[in-house]
Formats: sequence, structure tokens, C-alpha cells
Amino acid sequence: MNTIPVDPRTVRETSASTTADFAITDTPIGPFTTLVDADGAVLAAGWTADAVNLQGLIHPVLRPATLRQRSSLGSVTSAVIAYHAGDVTAIDSIPVRQRSGEFLMHAWDVLRKVPAGSPLSYTEFAAISGRPNATRAAANACARNAAALFVPCHRIFRVGGALGGFRWGLPIKRWLLDHEE
Repeated sequence: MNTIPVDPRTVRETSASTTADFAITDTPIGPFTTLVDADGAVLAAGWTADAVNLQGLIHPVLRPATLRQRSSLGSVTSAVIAYHAGDVTAIDSIPVRQRSGEFLMHAWDVLRKVPAGSPLSYTEFAAISGRPNATRAAANACARNAAALFVPCHRIFRVGGALGGFRWGLPIKRWLLDHEE
């Protein structure tokens, strides 16, 4: 078990004094790291082996003070493996915990309901999120999502089919969309 010390500046910005567990899983598109809280809810995830970077994406009220590496996170790691192996619904029941303003929280809930293989444009996502004229706010919800894969922001693209942005890179976004077809 490895424990990673946290930058003291980060600790001062957070009210959390908890430890989050993390595991790194090998996938066909690179290492995938997932951070979970004591309840097993995903706090952050992405195609990286840098857990400290992921920790910085977590809202300050949820951000753990300490990260503890595990070889597996049980059902969370199993879902990551199953998803990348072809069961694109394996991630659907994994709990996620994020915090932000009312619209972002709602938009993240909506993202979790976008089915694999049925991507939407940012404009369509804005509309089903209840703000049809707020395409930029919808794009911001994708950009600020800390729990990639589990909150599938990769399923949102620009009008006309362009991929748009993705924190983990456009080749990974393309792989995910092709994988879900």
C-alpha cells in the first residue's frame, strides 16, 4: 500500500480530512486511475497514472487530504475492466460524488443518462439539461467533470460531429465513442 502525501497548499483549500483510495487499471488506451471516497463513490477518474493530479479536480469540500493506493477498488475496478472489454453499461451503476452549483450538478446527472452509442451535441445536451440556450454552460459541465467515464462527458460533441474538447485527449475520446457504437 502506497500513501501519497498531499501538497500542503491543497490541504489548506479543503475542509475534507479524509483518505481516498485509488487504483490504477491498465486499459487498451492507457492507465486509468479512479479515486473513491470511504463509501466507494467515485470522486475523480481519468486516463492517467497521476492520482495527485486527479485529486486536484475534486471540489474542495470533497477533496481528500490523503490518497492511499490499492491494487483494486472492488466493483469500481471491475466496472472499469468490463467497460473497456466491451460491457459499456458496466459503469452505469457505480456511484459518483461531485459538488458544484445547481446547474452543473443537474448537468452531470443528465450526462449519466446519455446512453452509450447515442452521443449528443452540446446544443442537444444543453436542451435536455433544461437550458436550451446555454450551450457554453453545457460544455462547461463537461469540462469541469472530474469523474470521467462514470459521468460520460465523452458522449457530447460539437454540432456537425466535431469531437470538441476532452481533458484526456481527442484520441481517447474517439476510441471511447467508437468502442460504444
